[in-house]
Amino acid sequence: MPKVVVDVMPKPEILDPQGKAVLGALPRLGFVGVADVRQGKRFELDFEGEVTEAVLAEVRDMAEKLLSNPVIEDFTVRVEDAVR
Repeated sequence: MPKVVVDVMPKPEILDPQGKAVLGALPRLGFVGVADVRQGKRFELDFEGEVTEAVLAEVRDMAEKLLSNPVIEDFTVRVEDAVR
């Protein structure tokens, strides 16, 4: 079954307090060398049948209208291999 993934991230100019909290916690847990953390969301949509350009256009529309807040977030849409 084909899977379309929508990754939603805060725009670079938007503050990310959750990412900053994770960044601050990493050294306390012994993880060093991480320069920055941005936290986002991942949506996985399973489709029956082939994922065509029309399906991807519809997913982009979903992402703009429901899955993201276009004022403060960017998103990417991609097809992921369903076999894991």
